[in-house]
Order: sequence, then C-alpha cells, then structure tokens
Amino acid sequence: MSYLSVSTWSLHRLLGPLRWTVWNPETRLHEVKEQDQPQLLSLLELPVEAARRGYQAVEICHFHFPSTSDAYLHELRERFAAAQISLDTILADYGDLTNGDEGRRKADTAFLREWIDIAAKCGAKRIRIIAGEAAPSDEAALRLSAQLLRELGEYGERPGVQVVTENFKSLLSTGANCLKVMEQTAGQVAMITDFGNYRGPLKYEEIAATTPYSKSVHVKPHYDENGRPDEAELRQCLNSVQASGYNGAFVLIYDGPGNMWDGLERVRKIVEPYLEAGGVGGA
Repeated sequence: MSYLSVSTWSLHRLLGPLRWTVWNPETRLHEVKEQDQPQLLSLLELPVEAARRGYQAVEICHFHFPSTSDAYLHELRERFAAAQISLDTILADYGDLTNGDEGRRKADTAFLREWIDIAAKCGAKRIRIIAGEAAPSDEAALRLSAQLLRELGEYGERPGVQVVTENFKSLLSTGANCLKVMEQTAGQVAMITDFGNYRGPLKYEEIAATTPYSKSVHVKPHYDENGRPDEAELRQCLNSVQASGYNGAFVLIYDGPGNMWDGLERVRKIVEPYLEAGGVGGA
C-alpha cells in the first residue's frame, strides 16, 4: 500500500545546523563542516510532529544528526516508536564509491559501513548510498560501484539494514545506468527514484523503468518563484509511477521559498489522490 513520507531535506530550514561531511586531501581524513541554520524543531521532536501532520514515515539526511552516540540513537528510535511512525531511510549524503583515489575510496566505504551501523541503532529500515560521481559513460566505474554496493548490501544484512541507491550524482544520472546497477547487484540493492534527478527527453520513461526497483520515490516537483509546484509536470511523473504499479513510500521534497510545511502541503494535495487509489490513481 502506498503511503506518505517526508525527507528532512524538506525541513532543513527548521532543523538546525547542517553537518556536511567533507574529505580533507591534506590530512586524508573526513571532516565535518557545520553550516548554521535556525532550529525551530529538533530531530527528536520530528517524529511526533510528522505523525501529527499525517505522515506515515520519515527519511533523515545524515547531516541532520546532531549526535551519533548510542544514547542519542536509542532515544531517537524510541521517539519514532512512541509516535508510531516509521524511520524508513537514512540518506547518507556523502561518499564516492568510484573515486580514483583508492585511499579515499576505502575511507569512504568504511564511513558508509559506520553509517549502516548507525542506521541499525536508530531503527532505520534502509540506508541510501550514492553510487558514485564518475561519468555515466564510465563502464568500469559502473562495475566497481555495483561491486561495492553489493558488498555494503551484504554488510547491512547482519544488522537488518537494506542498502538502496538512487538516481543521484552523475554515475546514475540515467535510467539505463540505474538498471545496469540493479542487474549487477543481483537483488542485493534496491533503488530510490527521484523525480528531479532525471533530466532530458527520456525522464518519464526512466521514472517508469526504475520505480519497480524502488523502495521509495522522491516527489520533487519544479517550483515557481512563489514555491508553487508545476502541477502538470508533477502529474506526468506520478502517472509514470502509476504505470509501473508501484506501491510504496511517496516522499515529499520541498526546498522552495517560504514556510516549508506550507510548501509540502501544496505538493501533498497533488499526491494524495494517488495514495488513496493505492498507487493507481490521480486524475
């Protein structure tokens, strides 16, 4: 059954500082660069607020975690359980599995294993791992990415965290490459299909082709200067999902101007008929 979810990226102007992970080529270590943002809602308060607003699930970007201590992760898990809302996915927003620097690639892979462990501790069902930043024409990089994704998928099996990737960054910017990775990972890894990350004349066909492999779809519309979604274009994306027979999470994405909850509501009004029809609907 299809259901409504929200990404913390859609609320990033409310949730406090963004803690970006970066690679320092001089020290050859990962660092965290903090970007100041207002905090009107804490991550611990989010589960009950999202549930109150009618969401059934949340996806959390890794840079929104103020702490990864065992105590904090346990409390976050308890907050989701108490609110009766699912923590579907941690979105690891750093890591390049196809980087030409082998040392960095190994460090990034180790970093992602650590986040698989973090996902398990806070009760997330899945973790999104970026396939890589190599050119989409690089077949060797595609094979390397599939191999490392498969290994990370196997690592995640022990704590019960499923690895998913996404049509995000250059390597998986085409539907054809997404399908190749799905084939090469042989069912070990699943997808997230993001409406906004396919571009070009094949966009709607690519959405329809990769949605059957997807655990969630990121409903990311085009917006005008007032934060109003392009409804006709969004419906084309949703109709491509409908054609695939998808039943899963519709994750609302908003990064336009104004109040972020209000922006999400404008998207929600367009999406809800599809949910009410169990993934087959929308006029």
